[in-house]
Amino acid sequence: MTKVATVAAEVNKKRVLCRISAQILQDKFCASVEEPMRAVAEHRAVIQAAARKLIEDEAYEEDGSIIIRARDL
Repeated sequence: MTKVATVAAEVNKKRVLCRISAQILQDKFCASVEEPMRAVAEHRAVIQAAARKLIEDEAYEEDGSIIIRARDL
């Protein structure tokens, strides 16, 4: 089972990994345990908007990634 879904964003020609937990996908978007990426595809605009806001706020993790939390959606 996938515990985290990851999508990539490009910021200043650099790749930024944006992660959202499978649990949040289940809670917010009723994602199935077997196919969490289907929820990512279906709710891409909302997830991208949350990622964009976090990137603009420079809310990067130590490894340079972005973590999208329930409060961000």
